[in-house]
Amino acid sequence: MTAIDPTRTVKDLRQQLAKWRAAGETIALVPTMGAIHFGHLSLVELAKSKGDRVVVSLFVNPAQFGPREDFATYPRDEEGDLVKLGEAGVDLVFVPDIAEMYPKGFSTTVTMSDLTEGLCGAARPNHFNGVATVVTKLLWQVAPDVALFGEKDYQQLLVVRRLVHDLNIPVEIAAAPIVREEDGLAISSRNAYLSPDQRKRAPIFYQTLRELAQDLESGRGCDSAIVKARYKLEGAGFRVDYVTVRDPDTLKTLEGPVKRARVLAAAYLGQTRLIDNLPVPLPTS
Repeated sequence: MTAIDPTRTVKDLRQQLAKWRAAGETIALVPTMGAIHFGHLSLVELAKSKGDRVVVSLFVNPAQFGPREDFATYPRDEEGDLVKLGEAGVDLVFVPDIAEMYPKGFSTTVTMSDLTEGLCGAARPNHFNGVATVVTKLLWQVAPDVALFGEKDYQQLLVVRRLVHDLNIPVEIAAAPIVREEDGLAISSRNAYLSPDQRKRAPIFYQTLRELAQDLESGRGCDSAIVKARYKLEGAGFRVDYVTVRDPDTLKTLEGPVKRARVLAAAYLGQTRLIDNLPVPLPTS
């Protein structure tokens, strides 16, 4: 096993990045909160195809957790992460501590309206302000040519694209498809919270969203299709936060039959909050 030595300060990060830029090399960034899994590694592989050098950040960002959320218990495995990323061929892993990212006296926050106000933004107040702030910092610290984000956090992906556009940050934001287990469950660090029984039931979440997307493709109205999906999830023991059909670019609510949309949902299975989404129409492969 070959672990990669972490870089822990912005000063050291920028010194290494300057050498690569001086050599004319492009840089791809994969921001993560650690607990590296196959989903993260798929982002790394995509990053390797888009940049000469790949930088991965590991930082559990306290600014995006609410007071009753799981910041203290969020899965952490820095040692294992450094091995996985070293074996994946990552060139640099940036592992700042909280004081490096939010030094004493830190008082600047990036806020956003519109895209952040519903869905996960409604259930997690200030979450996206924390995301926008840390992503803005990482993009200016690394100044990558391209940054990679997964489609599982679809609302987050659109938030990042908007902030890059609005703040004129010179970086391409590339999206990677959701990576799933064989039974369809979207891979997530928080899946580790599921009990064995809950893990067996968890794929119903994805199956229900597929049925919802197929209902929409067949011409069923949004309201009827959503009611059907909620009923199935609640009957399987999920506590539904939201199930909705939105415009894939603006996240505006859609009504009636649709030909192009994004199905998005969040639900609790026990204490574990699952999120997932699918495009309409569904991919053919």
